[in-house]
Amino acid sequence: MNDLVGQSGLGPVSRESTASIIARQLRNAITQGILTPGTQLGETELANRLKVSRGPLREAMQRLVQEGLLRSEHNRGLFVIELDADDVRDIYLARSAIERAAVATICERDPAGTARRLEKAHRPMVTAARRGDLKALSDADLAFHQLLVEESGSPRLRRMHDTLLVETRMCIAALEQTCQVPEATVSEHGAMVEAIRDRDLERLDKLITAHTNDALSRLAPG
Repeated sequence: MNDLVGQSGLGPVSRESTASIIARQLRNAITQGILTPGTQLGETELANRLKVSRGPLREAMQRLVQEGLLRSEHNRGLFVIELDADDVRDIYLARSAIERAAVATICERDPAGTARRLEKAHRPMVTAARRGDLKALSDADLAFHQLLVEESGSPRLRRMHDTLLVETRMCIAALEQTCQVPEATVSEHGAMVEAIRDRDLERLDKLITAHTNDALSRLAPG
């Protein structure tokens, strides 16, 4: 094995790179609205603010360009993306496709185990709804869906879904200002848990469609 490592140029896995750390910080700043849609990212200012050199900063920003969270304008620089109604529809179209693939896989693997874990993830939604805390409800909602896709065991589905969740979080402010019905959201996700436990793919398909349509009716009406 050591000979193979030496011949292939492989070596011990290093710690997380500086570029990865920077990318995560920028991603979180976009998610939390610290870097708002349309904000231009100044390389010099960011490097000074983060106390990093420009090399890893450029690499980090290019990662976010590839993820679709930053856009590059010729001779102008990099900007945080702005999401219009068509973008929102596309985000939810992609999310629903990934989640359908995830539940199909879950129903073939360990639906009972997944249902138990999702039931636990569902409890913070119930608590938030009782308190009328829409932000906590939205956070718990996204955590539920993140776990749902993780339970598929597919790293590629999870990777794609994680990027879509960042974009979804950019829509949360708009979602919280619309007529979200906490009790309906809680009931909808509880029904998902039951459908997974029952391996009821037909019902799951209807629930995912209803969840998507409900979000779109508030985020991108018309």
